[in-house]
Amino acid sequence: MTSSKFEPKSLAELTPEEWEALCDGCGRCCYRKYITGYGKREKTHYTRVACDLLDLKTGKCTDYENRFKIIKDCLQLTKNNVSQFDWLPETCAYRLVYEGKPLPDWHPLISGRKESVGEAGILIQNGIHESEVDECDWDEYEI
Repeated sequence: MTSSKFEPKSLAELTPEEWEALCDGCGRCCYRKYITGYGKREKTHYTRVACDLLDLKTGKCTDYENRFKIIKDCLQLTKNNVSQFDWLPETCAYRLVYEGKPLPDWHPLISGRKESVGEAGILIQNGIHESEVDECDWDEYEI
């Protein structure tokens, strides 16, 4: 049984506050990815290499307000461009809402508890900051 009063809405119906609340705080979008192949053979590889601003224990950005100024390739996810972020994890609430799917039971808007993300094992384990590894070695940290 859930303790939340979350009611599904379309992206267009979300207020800015509701949009921000969709983030479950897993931090998976802040881990580096790389692509191999081309066209039908293209594949996205996910790694344990995190943005230097990511707190590896909490999955939260340590300077959320200034992230775009500090990290040149930090991307801003919006209602208008969410369709272009097909690399988001299948558990990402932004992706789920865009696809018209329900949020998982562990999502804080459903569980009513921020701790439920960690308890569900959604946080990436053994992450490393990108300043600690060369980009050419990212494949060694693939998950």
